[in-house]
Amino acid sequence: MRFTVLDMTTPTASAHTTVLKAASPATTAGTADVASIVRSVIDDIRTRGDAAVREYSAKFDAWDPPAFTLGPAQIAAIIDGLPTTVVDDIRTVQRNIRDFAQRQRDSLLDFEAEVRPGVFLGQRSLPVDRAGAYVPGGRYPLVASAHMTVVTAKVAGVEHVVACTPPIKGEVPAATVAAMHLAGADQINLLGGVQAVAAMAIGTESIAKVDMLSGPGNAFVAEAKRQLFGEVGIDLFAGPTEIMVVADEHADPFVVAVDLLSQAEHGPDSPAVLVTTSEDLAREVIRLVDLILPGMPTKDFAEPAWHNHGEVVVVHGSIEDAYRVADSYASEHVQILTAAPRGALDVMRNYGALFLGEGTCVSYGDKVIGTNHTLPTRGAARYTGGLWVGKYLKTVTYQEVTDAAASAELGDLCGRTARVESFEGHARSGDVRAAKVRGKVVAWDPR
Repeated sequence: MRFTVLDMTTPTASAHTTVLKAASPATTAGTADVASIVRSVIDDIRTRGDAAVREYSAKFDAWDPPAFTLGPAQIAAIIDGLPTTVVDDIRTVQRNIRDFAQRQRDSLLDFEAEVRPGVFLGQRSLPVDRAGAYVPGGRYPLVASAHMTVVTAKVAGVEHVVACTPPIKGEVPAATVAAMHLAGADQINLLGGVQAVAAMAIGTESIAKVDMLSGPGNAFVAEAKRQLFGEVGIDLFAGPTEIMVVADEHADPFVVAVDLLSQAEHGPDSPAVLVTTSEDLAREVIRLVDLILPGMPTKDFAEPAWHNHGEVVVVHGSIEDAYRVADSYASEHVQILTAAPRGALDVMRNYGALFLGEGTCVSYGDKVIGTNHTLPTRGAARYTGGLWVGKYLKTVTYQEVTDAAASAELGDLCGRTARVESFEGHARSGDVRAAKVRGKVVAWDPR
């Protein structure tokens, strides 16, 4: 492998760093074309509904069945055709995800407080009525995405979940269908791409409009969610999967190399970054990646991802300095392979999910451990976390004033503060309540 040695100073860290391998310059070629294509598809589906959905499914996925929605008998037959171990594993993984999601839900408490005599303020967390879950297919059936979207929505209390997944080369992705059903999806559609996302967001003759969309997808799906945001809620603006490994001299370079490539196989544009305090480890990881890549069955994705988007950064300082450098990336997945991995919890703030120590890895989070794998990418971890129960909930408030004297005092206060802003109508709502309590008539009463 060719690699370049560069010196740089990271703005967010005081330590000097050396880049042993840099990513290729980013390109935005084709972005405008994607946006234009997506906009035209959405507009067409908005106008023609199911007829347009069917045309795009045939055009993009070569899929034109009598109906996109699977009936109970079809679902049962699909699940019966799977090996028992596959179904059992799906149940086990979903049990893990359901347990963690339920713990999240239990942490969100409704409350009501009498903040002063006769003044009651309250908060409730209410689920959206309908959610749409998009589970990508394309080259690989992303079964785990069904767990993350549908299970989490159901634990949140969403009454109706519509799930869509594309066929894979004209075939039904049986394991994905099983996962959707076992997760609790109320409607399962074999439908992919922009047409699926738009159908759920807009509503057609056969697919009812949802309130929120969740789930990853390719550039077209991501752009469709971006354009539809506001008309419906979305989980995240998703980009290519990212992994960062932070390692010290105690890390096993072979494990580091394997873990970097485990995420690079997601796609040719998936960044894989190593930040380490050990130059010896860094160089050995680069060497091992070169040895492992040729034998990877998914090297057609992993190889360009590593060559074009892989980075290796050596931090000439403490492990805390390395954590700060890592924090400046705000990466989706951050794996900590250091002597004392929990130290990262005290320093790092910008990440989608942390994986602490050699006993865990990003792949566990992606597939089995129970936390949600739908996480912020492209630096969004600076301001948001990933998909969780709370994304399907609306935090709403209510107020009640039962004490007349309290209402009069609030009326006086409202009148004064509203007039500071020249909101006379607001002020009068306060005036009339204060006057009524005191048996008076307001000066502006025209009667």
